[in-house]
Amino acid sequence: MTEQKYEIGMIGLGVMGRNLVLNIGDHGYSVSGYDKDITKVQELQTEVGSRTINAAQSLDEFVSVLSTPRAIMMLVPAGKIVDTVIHELIPHLEKGDLIIDAGNSHFKDTDLRAKSLAEKGILYMGVGISGGEEGARHGPSLMPGGPKEAYERVRPIFEAVAAHVDGVPCVLYLGPGSAGHYVKMVHNGIEYGLMQLIAESYDLMKRGLALSDAELSIIYGNWNENLLNAYLIEITSRIFAQVDEQTGKRLIDEILDEAKQKGTGMWTSQDAMDIQVPTPVIDAAVVARNLSAMKSERESASKNIKVRATRFKGNRDAILNQLKSAMYASMIITYAQGMSQLHAASKVYEYSLNLEDVARIWRGGCIIRAALLENIQAAYHARPDLPNLLNDSSLGKAVMARQKDLRKVVGLAVKLGIPIPCLMASLAYFDGYRNAWLPANLIQAQRDDFGAHTYERVDAKGVFHTHWE
Repeated sequence: MTEQKYEIGMIGLGVMGRNLVLNIGDHGYSVSGYDKDITKVQELQTEVGSRTINAAQSLDEFVSVLSTPRAIMMLVPAGKIVDTVIHELIPHLEKGDLIIDAGNSHFKDTDLRAKSLAEKGILYMGVGISGGEEGARHGPSLMPGGPKEAYERVRPIFEAVAAHVDGVPCVLYLGPGSAGHYVKMVHNGIEYGLMQLIAESYDLMKRGLALSDAELSIIYGNWNENLLNAYLIEITSRIFAQVDEQTGKRLIDEILDEAKQKGTGMWTSQDAMDIQVPTPVIDAAVVARNLSAMKSERESASKNIKVRATRFKGNRDAILNQLKSAMYASMIITYAQGMSQLHAASKVYEYSLNLEDVARIWRGGCIIRAALLENIQAAYHARPDLPNLLNDSSLGKAVMARQKDLRKVVGLAVKLGIPIPCLMASLAYFDGYRNAWLPANLIQAQRDDFGAHTYERVDAKGVFHTHWE
């Protein structure tokens, strides 16, 4: 009998890695898994069942059972650990072998690693995966980038394990180099923005309208059934219904108000600034998480600079309808900023992204999946080079129809003293983007006055300088 050879390997058997291995096995593909933590290898072994899965006890065994040319995925934390794994793998590999980084690595690190490995004849791909534990097990959204020939080798496996919407797999080759990791980074930036928007709606309803957790669960559940249908809205409804086993109270009220982050939202904001694309909703979401982490300072400030919070007195149902409308407009604006960044980055980094494809693979499996993505996909199908979703007739009109509600919600929050940075940033971006004139002429004049940086004129071409009196 010939020894079994496995079609793909997985290094990293944490929650995501183990579930993806089982997903691959469920679809009839043979896969070998390895982790330095032997207990994780043993855990995988107990779940193998009838699947063609090898739980390798050593790196030597892991590599030796793979068919050649090898295809090896890594699902390990971003940063130095990725470089360590690659360093340990190289002595075991041959020219033509493929390494796939399926973690949240910074896109510039992906480019450097790909260049270094190419010199050794080893192919390298950066693949974004979204969907969390459930997605990895039953169907994530996959965002692959790198050499096209490398993707074709693993395409059947990726298409099999990905989420499917209307029979179409939520995976497509996105572009060369770090295209996959860049798209995943921006996906996470949009995710930051959407999560903060939902948190702000919660704050308005809880402190401003005095709604209970039970009422909030029902409201988010209703929102999810129509206009705001989205995975994040769906799980928010569930969260408010969850009872804490220890206290018998709603679990949400027992959770500390400090939000953690792993960096992808910050990377999105940083690179947007590098390529000069405004993403104020994403920026505000990152800042909001940083502010939430300053718990002790906030507690001290709440005693020293007290602001008496007031509650809304009026037609609560009317405000709830306005809030739902404002949320929809702000969600469109958040996607618009992320997609605008992808549009610009595609040119700067030569990814040649097809944004219709990006919207398509985000429709299922991923964290930011929402019914709205059908409209976004349609917008890019009609205009592939659309620079901003607000320029799409359908989506632009949807925001215009709801901008009065957004203004009313922002005004109410200001009156009540409730912070809503992302809702405010959405409105400010909308107003800035739709104005043919902005007061930047004054900034040009100031720069020329204090630093002789010159300015441009509306009535003549060229650059000018004035000795300001």
